[in-house]
Amino acid sequence: MRPIGYQLNSSRNFSPLIDTLRMVSDDGYTFVEGYPALFDGAVDVGQLAHYLIECGLHMPSAQFNLTALQGTPDRILQIARILGLKYVVVPDLAPTLRPRSREGWLSYGHLLADIAQPFQNAGIELAYHNQNFEFELLNGRERPLDLILEANETMKLELDLGWLYKAGQDPLVWLDRYADRIALAHIKDVSPFGTNLNEDSWADIGHGELDWASIWVALNATAVQYRIVEHGNPADHWRFSERSMATIQALEASAA
Repeated sequence: MRPIGYQLNSSRNFSPLIDTLRMVSDDGYTFVEGYPALFDGAVDVGQLAHYLIECGLHMPSAQFNLTALQGTPDRILQIARILGLKYVVVPDLAPTLRPRSREGWLSYGHLLADIAQPFQNAGIELAYHNQNFEFELLNGRERPLDLILEANETMKLELDLGWLYKAGQDPLVWLDRYADRIALAHIKDVSPFGTNLNEDSWADIGHGELDWASIWVALNATAVQYRIVEHGNPADHWRFSERSMATIQALEASAA
């Protein structure tokens, strides 16, 4: 089976971290992805690296807020070296900072190219993680995600399939469109409208609306290196982790 990762943000409301890592390892995941709040000082990065080794896991990617990537790149590079990161990921853009024009989104793409330079110099790639707002049409023609990637031709994409679906888009279309730019993918499922509200309408993988059989075939035809399971707000992360891995194991068996 291909290596499957777990986005630790899924377990942000459950502690301690070492128990989450043990759960993830026991369920068959081989790596994890970090999220911004993990590096705000609550967790010692050296201790995290030790935990990962203890649990037989590694962390090839982590998300950092734009302000941190701009303001403290040296600190992020130090974290990257300790953990062995291959990708740093821009996870979101605050609503107040989101451009409203074609030129604004192109400028944002150029800004990301500048931010990427010190990381690329150190052999680390920058990737962009989408939410749903990057798929809103500008002037009825262009979408922000296209403009961001057009302005920064070397930047990779962490395609979040759940947010893409919530934006009303067909995952198969975007998997084909950026097949050669997708380095990471968030495997994320969405509950039917009006259900699972206590979990912000997210679902365990295979227990929501996305057609994973078709998506898995399309995903396997892309350049994706890392498949990362995520839930936006699970009430029970043990249930989410176990049931999601069961779905993925079935998908992998079908694809074999």
